[in-house]
Amino acid sequence: MCYTKTIVSLGHHGLESLKGEYESTSAIHAIMPDQPIAWGTFKTDKNSHFYICKFYEFTGGLPNPEMFCANLAKLHSHNSPTGKFGFPVVTYNGDIPQNNTWSKSWEAFFEGGFSHVLNIREARAGPSAELDELLQPFFEHVIPRLLRPLETNGNTIRPSLVHGDLWCGNAAIPIKNKQEGIIFDPSSFWGHNEYELGNWRPKRNNFTQKYFDAYHLHIPRSAPKDDYDDRNALYAMRFNLNAATLFPSEEVYLDMVIDEMRRLVQKFPYGYTGHSPRADILARHMNTLAGGQDVEITNTREM
Repeated sequence: MCYTKTIVSLGHHGLESLKGEYESTSAIHAIMPDQPIAWGTFKTDKNSHFYICKFYEFTGGLPNPEMFCANLAKLHSHNSPTGKFGFPVVTYNGDIPQNNTWSKSWEAFFEGGFSHVLNIREARAGPSAELDELLQPFFEHVIPRLLRPLETNGNTIRPSLVHGDLWCGNAAIPIKNKQEGIIFDPSSFWGHNEYELGNWRPKRNNFTQKYFDAYHLHIPRSAPKDDYDDRNALYAMRFNLNAATLFPSEEVYLDMVIDEMRRLVQKFPYGYTGHSPRADILARHMNTLAGGQDVEITNTREM
């Protein structure tokens, strides 16, 4: 007997969120088993909408890192059918609609998505002077410095299918198949595979270093590898921004965004410069000669 789970949502955003979850899950399970069953609108209530999928009973804890990361790498090894970054429909992170507009550039796609969520957060929680002060150097210097090298100087990345919201609450171990974990409640798009791992950086999500190590046994870190940790911090910032938008009364999430953004703005004051491995060192040296002061901030994993 196959048990099913039905989710019901209301209104326009309820309809769009269920459509996005159905299309995300369909894309994931075109590669992995168990397709979603259906989504639509009730005939007797045009303002109520449904999504039906297979029901699982779970044990506690997270899946085994080795098997789980092998399957995740398998998912990430499938590339966009259009060759672009994005997704054909809007997907939702909680109640936040994501900007999935197609783009040939990962940098441009990430920038558009980040800006989109910033606007939603401000509409819900109001402006933050501390955050606003950092936004110009963040968009002009940090994002180009960390993402443009992925697609220049002979480097390339292919758009991979990502779950899009892979925190510990969206991965579990089914009782009937304890060897393999499953993932659910996606907010998918075709993006840089390492973006997925940004949600593993905050300690609250319980993905330890073992998961990073197991994942990279299958897919190596993208070049330039020297930027890997700061790229991961940049991607984690997007997930913390989502949390700040979902829970505007909990200031800790916005504080984490601001702290990390300030660190990266201070580390990369000159943005994209070419980009050679010694460019940042040279830029800091020239800044010192000009009388500037560089601030070194030790990076640690967040809550």
